[in-house]
Amino acid sequence: MYAKYIKRLLDIIFSLIALPFVCLVIIVMAPIIYIDNPGPVFYNAQRRGKNGKIFRMFKLRSMYVNSPNLKNADGSTFNSEKDPRVTRVGKFIRKLSIDEIPQLLNVLIGDMSVIGPRPTLATRPYEELSDLSKTRLAVRPGITGYAQAFYRNSITQEEKFRYDCQYIDRISFLLDLNILIQTILVVLGRKNIYSDEGSFKQTTK
Repeated sequence: MYAKYIKRLLDIIFSLIALPFVCLVIIVMAPIIYIDNPGPVFYNAQRRGKNGKIFRMFKLRSMYVNSPNLKNADGSTFNSEKDPRVTRVGKFIRKLSIDEIPQLLNVLIGDMSVIGPRPTLATRPYEELSDLSKTRLAVRPGITGYAQAFYRNSITQEEKFRYDCQYIDRISFLLDLNILIQTILVVLGRKNIYSDEGSFKQTTK
C-alpha cells in the first residue's frame, strides 16, 4: 500500500511544498554559476528510471563546460576533492548537495522519488544490464537513497547496487524517513563526499 500509492502521494506533496525553495535556489545560483564559468546553468544528463525508462535529470552544473567524462574502474562516476573539472562554485554546491535540489522537479513530474536508488547513466542498452542493475529499476530512482544516505561515495558501485536492492525489498514509511534524516545529517556533516581517488578511466561524454 505504501510503496504503491502513499509514497507517490507524499512525493507530490513534498515537491509542491518545496517548489518555491527550488525556484529560489535556481534564481540565486544560475547567475553565480554562469559568471564563474559561462555556459549552461543546468547539467541535464540522461538517466535510466523506473522499468528502464530514460529521462533527463535536472542538476545544477558544477563542472567547467566541455569537461571530459571520467569513470572509476568499476564504472561509477569519478568524484574527487581535487577534481580539476569542478569549478569554484561547483565545489561549494557539491559539498552542500545544492546541485541536486532541481531534481525535485523530476519528482514532481514523476520521473523520480524523493527516496530511492540513485539514477544511473543511460549509456548501455537495457538488455545488456546485469540482473542486479535491472532489479534496482523496479522503483523510481531517488534524490537520495539508502546507499547514498549511509555510505555516499565511500563504497563501490556494486555494493551500492546491493544495498539498493535490499531497500526495494524493505520499502516502508519509517525506512524512508530514516533515510531522509540520515541524508540531512550526512550533508550537514559533509561526510563521504568524494569517492576513492584511485584508478579511473576517461570516456566520451
